[in-house]
Amino acid sequence: MNARRWRAAGLADPRAEWFSRLTRWSTEAAVPVDFVKCLSADEVRTRLAVGEAFSALLVGADAPGVGRSLIEEARSAGAAVVAVDDTGRRPWMELGAAAVLPEGFTRDDLIAALAEHACSGAETEGAVGADGIDETAGWQGRLVCVTGAGGAGSSLLAACLSAGLAADASNRGLVLLADLALDADQAMMHDSRDVIPGLQELLEGFEHGRRGRGLLRSVVFEPEGRGYQLLLGLRRHRDWVAVRRASLEAVLDFLLRAYRYVVADVDPDTEGIADTGSADVENRNVMARTALRRADLVVAVGTPDTKGVFSMVRTIDTLVGAGVGPDRLLPVINRLPRRLKHRAAPSALHSLLQGTEAARVGEPLLIAERRSVERALRDGVAPDKPLARSVAAAVSARLGQAGPVAPAGPADPGGGAGAGRGPRAARRAA
Repeated sequence: MNARRWRAAGLADPRAEWFSRLTRWSTEAAVPVDFVKCLSADEVRTRLAVGEAFSALLVGADAPGVGRSLIEEARSAGAAVVAVDDTGRRPWMELGAAAVLPEGFTRDDLIAALAEHACSGAETEGAVGADGIDETAGWQGRLVCVTGAGGAGSSLLAACLSAGLAADASNRGLVLLADLALDADQAMMHDSRDVIPGLQELLEGFEHGRRGRGLLRSVVFEPEGRGYQLLLGLRRHRDWVAVRRASLEAVLDFLLRAYRYVVADVDPDTEGIADTGSADVENRNVMARTALRRADLVVAVGTPDTKGVFSMVRTIDTLVGAGVGPDRLLPVINRLPRRLKHRAAPSALHSLLQGTEAARVGEPLLIAERRSVERALRDGVAPDKPLARSVAAAVSARLGQAGPVAPAGPADPGGGAGAGRGPRAARRAA
C-alpha cells in the first residue's frame, strides 16, 4: 500500500453508493485516506474557513451548492477538487476541478488521482481559462470604473462615457456598460422595464460552467439609439449575497475578451476583512473591490459644492488606500455652475489632497451643468452628445491612446442580440 496518506472531505448525496463505499474503505483502512463526510456546501466552507486542512475535496454530480466558487475556495485552501460524475453534463475541468472519476472508481483509481493532484494545489493553477477561452489569447479589453458619492452623477456619467466611446463606428457592438453597483440604477436610467436577465443570471451561468458567448448574448442588450450594450445589475440591494468572487472574476475575464471597452458603474465602498475584520463586509463590497483592482482607469466623480468636494476627496483617498494608483485616477467635477465662486473647486480639491498619497492625482475634468442631461434622463433618450464626446475623449487620453488598439477581427459578443429590447417609453424631443 502507498505509504502516503491524505485527508479528504467529501460532499455528495448521502445515499450515493460511492460516498458510502469510500467511507467504508476509510474506516477499514483499505485506502490511505482520512475521509470527512460533509452534508452541505456550507459545511465545507465552514470547515475551510476555520482552518481545517484537506488534501482533497471529492464532490458528487448531485451535490447541492457545488459550483465554481466552492471549487475555488477549496483550491485556495490547498485542497485539490476531484469530481465523481458519470453523466458528463458538467464541465468540471473548466470549473476548476483537478480530475474526474467515474462513480464506480476503484481504490487504485482513487489513489492514483490523489497521488497526482492532492500533494498541493499547484497542478490546478493556470488550467484552461475559467470561461473556456484560451488564456494565451491576445485580445484584452480596457476596464474603466466610474464611481462617486451618492448624488454626484457617477451612474449618468458612466452612461455618457459608454455612449461617447460607442460613437466611434469602429467600436460598434464592442462597448459594454456593466452595472456593478449595489443599488443598481442603470435599469431606471435606460427605462428598461425588464430587469431580467442581467448580472445575476450571468454570474449563475459562470458559477455552473455554462459556455460564455451564448450566455452573454442572452443577458446583454443594446438600448435604442445608444450604440453600446448594457448589462443590468442587481435587482435588489440584498442580492449581493449571490455574488461570489470566483464567478465575478471569471465574468470579468470573459467580458474583457469580448469587448474593447467595459465601463463599470461601481460603488466607492472598498472595505474588506483587513479594514473591518468582517468577511461579510468584504463579500458585500466584492463587486467594487474586484472591478477597481482590475481597472485600467477609475473615474472619480464629485460636485463643486463644499460637501461635494469633501466627499470627492474622501472617495479618492479611499480608492488610493484600496490600491488604485493616482496615475489610474481621473477626477471629474460634475455639474459645475457658471458662477465664478464655484470655479475654486479644482484648487480646493488639490489643496485638500496635499500631504496624502493621492496628491499626485492629475487635473480634474470639469463638466458644466447642462439642463439637457436631466431632460434626456426624464425622456429616456440618449445623453447629450457633446458631453458624451468630451468625457470619452478625456478617458481615451488618460488611457494613453487616440483610439482602441486590438487584434484584427474580434468577435462581436452581442451580434445585435437583444436589439429592439431597448427602452419602451415614448420618446419626446429634449
